[in-house]
Amino acid sequence: MIQHLLDGILVGAILSLGAIGLTMTMHMLRFANFAHAELLSIGAYAAVVFDGLFAALLPQLDAALPMLSLTWTLSLATVLSMVLTGLSAIAIDRLVFRRVREKGGELSMVFASFGVAMVIRNLLGLGFGLNTRLYSDEIVFAQVLSYDPLVLVKPDQVFALVAALVLMFVLHLVLSRTTFGFSLRAVAENPSLAQVSGINLQRMVALIWIIGGSLAAVAGIFYGLTNQITPVIGRDLVLPIFAATIVGGIGSIYGAVLGGFLVGIAANLALVILPSGYSPSVPFLILVLVLVLRPHGLFGEARET
Repeated sequence: MIQHLLDGILVGAILSLGAIGLTMTMHMLRFANFAHAELLSIGAYAAVVFDGLFAALLPQLDAALPMLSLTWTLSLATVLSMVLTGLSAIAIDRLVFRRVREKGGELSMVFASFGVAMVIRNLLGLGFGLNTRLYSDEIVFAQVLSYDPLVLVKPDQVFALVAALVLMFVLHLVLSRTTFGFSLRAVAENPSLAQVSGINLQRMVALIWIIGGSLAAVAGIFYGLTNQITPVIGRDLVLPIFAATIVGGIGSIYGAVLGGFLVGIAANLALVILPSGYSPSVPFLILVLVLVLRPHGLFGEARET
């Protein structure tokens, strides 16, 4: 049970990063973006491309950090991947979502997001193939934390957890201590009033897409670092990310973080008593219970649309 709890915390950190961007876009733009999880795939594969480019141009940096499979070139690639994924999110909004938003309603936006998700997934499959990939062929052995009971953890997992927590803390400081954070909250609560007050609504929407896309890119890279990279990362993670978002409460950054950890821990603890094929259903049982007891999620608030 301790091993599954630890694994759940590590998985929860990745889900939380994905859920933060999703909850912000859902709260501000008022639609369920099922293409958000595909940003994780874009980030993961962008890092593959940039990592290979840096390794060719700067071979002296193509060395793993101590005890990790993460290399210096992959670290640089992560930064560029965050930028590219954020810009990709803006491009998707400008080319698809904004046009649909101006002509249709929320339901049209949801259907459009399904279409965008399928297009991205198939383009990645065509471009990179359907086989799994690894960021590094180096074997990094799990470290023994305890022998009785036996508890193992990979250094890459610990790094991903710590890095995710640092990113969440930085985002908390930005949202709670800066003018941008106050403006974001104003736009989320009342876009029309915020625009009258002098806040550039289109610029705020673009910044939301950049933040959400950047965090999704990191989540995708960390998922690939601790597992494998495939074009269907988004398909595999979209429902857990949505569960984390709704359990935490749409629009709540802190709820998305908590929801991600709850979903990750629940799915892994379920392996103690359930076959592995049934464990993905446990987060949705929690989702149903939370919605029955608190329809707006743990940290969400009732609001008028």
